[in-house]
Amino acid sequence: MRTFAALCCLMFAATGVQAGNWPSFRGVRAAGVADGENPPVSWDGEKMSNVRWKSPIPGLGHASPVVWGDRVFVATAVGPEKDPVFKPGLYGDVDSVENETTQSWKLFALDKTTGKILWERTAYEGPISVKRHMKSSHADSTPATDGKRVVALFGSAGLHCYDVEGKLLWKRDLGVLDAGWFFNPAYQWEHGSSPVIYKEFVIVQADIQKGSFIAAYDLADGHEVWKTMRDEIPSWATPTIWEGKNGAELVTNATRFIRGYDPMTGKELWRLKNGSEISVATPVPGQDLFYVTNGYRPVQPIFAIRPGGAGDISLKENEPSNATVAWAKSRGGTYLPTPIAYGDHFYTLSNNGTLTCYGARTGEQIYQVRVGGKGASFSASPVAADGRLYLASEDGMVFVIKAGAQYEELAVNQMGAVMMATPAISGGMLFVRTRSDLFGIAQTK
Repeated sequence: MRTFAALCCLMFAATGVQAGNWPSFRGVRAAGVADGENPPVSWDGEKMSNVRWKSPIPGLGHASPVVWGDRVFVATAVGPEKDPVFKPGLYGDVDSVENETTQSWKLFALDKTTGKILWERTAYEGPISVKRHMKSSHADSTPATDGKRVVALFGSAGLHCYDVEGKLLWKRDLGVLDAGWFFNPAYQWEHGSSPVIYKEFVIVQADIQKGSFIAAYDLADGHEVWKTMRDEIPSWATPTIWEGKNGAELVTNATRFIRGYDPMTGKELWRLKNGSEISVATPVPGQDLFYVTNGYRPVQPIFAIRPGGAGDISLKENEPSNATVAWAKSRGGTYLPTPIAYGDHFYTLSNNGTLTCYGARTGEQIYQVRVGGKGASFSASPVAADGRLYLASEDGMVFVIKAGAQYEELAVNQMGAVMMATPAISGGMLFVRTRSDLFGIAQTK
């Protein structure tokens, strides 16, 4: 664990992100780790025990909260319906929501200590361009911030950049981002990939029915710096940046290929054949590797990839590894939740609550357990801090699991509402978004 903590410190230093900030989906570089922040183990969202504040967030949004300094930012979409169609749980329907007409896409800034709403901005208001899945929302993409600016991507409603006081700096129309079922484009499921900030760029991955691309826009004024077209069908995965001794790599997950790009130019560096038809999980770093999973049956791979690859790094048939792929598995990849590498271990969490622990360097399976003894429905991704994993279920429970080679459940915390968004951790607090509220959870007694 000391080695991992040291690596986290180096990563913070290399990226210019101060400890205590959670600037984008899954925090710094999507790692999901906040060692040294010491969030609570036990609380009760219904009884408000160890809950510092609870703030209502209107509309329907699955975007995760992000944190910088004394502010929390969260995105949502508000429609005319008081109770918009929404169906959580374990099921396989492909249906889109048909009865929606208009939305107001909004960004909120809240005080980190009190939960008071500091400002609210409507980025766009008008008719929808793309329908959503009944388990989705029109605000699935998590914002990103560098402490000076906040960037929110609202799919076909555009990319919007504000300063931290809520002043609109620029906005950019990215066209219709129509992500849905590749087999039948009539089933639209909404855009899901979140923007990432790297140096003075904001990078967007848009894998859609026609014209998939990845592009970088200047944070100062929103002009396009580079754009690379992608021969991909729709995906919902957020890209991530790896920074190491061989330079920086922008890593993307998608159906046809997992790819690495030069984040400064958009040039493709390498590609790895994938094959899982609906890619959602974000690539994550750990142990000088990055891990990519996919879980749409029957193709459910896991890849542990060394940085610095070039060209086609795909595995040959029945080949378990090669010079760039440290280890791989053909089964066990996760569908919706992004995995997490923490210390010496790598964890995957399935939609039905099966938590699997592997040796991070070797891929050896160490344990496989149904969380809570019977599992639950999960869409949110695991996060970790100070030797603990935090797993937020759709069923309204946050499970706290001791990290390590032995499964040990430390607490089950009731929230009293559906959770789809991944929690954030900052300054000794856990920020949990439920269907209708944002909670600031901290030790209060």
